[in-house]
Amino acid sequence: MFKTFRTLALAAVTAGASATGAFAQGGEPVKIGWSAWSDAEFVTKLAQKVIQDNLDTKVELVQTDIAPLYQGLTRGDIDLMMMAWLPETHADYYARVKDDVENLGVIYDGAKLGWVVPAYVPESEISSIEDLKKDEVKEKLGGVVQGIDPGAGLTRLSQQAVSDYGLDYQLQISSEAGMLTTVDRAMRSKKWFVATAWSPHWMFGKYDLRYIDDPKGSLGEAETVNILAAKDFKADHPEVAAFLSRMKLPIDELEAGMFEAQETSYEAAVEKFVTDHPDRIKEWLGES
Repeated sequence: MFKTFRTLALAAVTAGASATGAFAQGGEPVKIGWSAWSDAEFVTKLAQKVIQDNLDTKVELVQTDIAPLYQGLTRGDIDLMMMAWLPETHADYYARVKDDVENLGVIYDGAKLGWVVPAYVPESEISSIEDLKKDEVKEKLGGVVQGIDPGAGLTRLSQQAVSDYGLDYQLQISSEAGMLTTVDRAMRSKKWFVATAWSPHWMFGKYDLRYIDDPKGSLGEAETVNILAAKDFKADHPEVAAFLSRMKLPIDELEAGMFEAQETSYEAAVEKFVTDHPDRIKEWLGES
């Protein structure tokens, strides 16, 4: 059961926000909600830095699960979220709030959901989800698909895939961190596994993984990741809304930043991105 959003909001993590210094738009900070997914963490902390450094607006980050993020937008608990996977992955969540939020645009496209196996597993053995039904493959995989959060759209679609393909497998619901721990241990010992995954993600820079085919399309097609705002946000914060509507991030640059964050920290990776991409930041700010 999810904790209530307000309880989590009270315990929100404010990353990089200065307790001192004057902000032109004083008063309540802009609150950006995010779930602990590596792509969301990078883009959210990147937006926070650019907004605070250039638009004289304090930004507070509120971390919680995905379902309360959508609820929070309509209840005024948060102002923004930068991780709406559309049109399929978050379709159910979005349908409930679409009339009460504003879509500020796509921050990156080419996002993908799927199941992965390590590259050392021969394609002759596993090239498709259909292959998981082979007795010898199921034995090597232990009849388990490593999953993530219970509220994630990928979890819902993976449960559908298990049903669509008639798999006698357990979807191991855990968290992103739990899934990655399992992947890391298995890769070190060259064990077979199948795990839920998505792009962009830093794990494709660290591990040699490959997606397996989904001929039934249970896990959906390539998607876009959108920035959603509370209904009146655009009117209340026109400069910030304009910046976010221009914030487009090529997926290869995002994955490079995410991998850098694993090697250092998200704060250091964001700082490096800003330093290395001054023209892109100017473009987002409408200065070029």
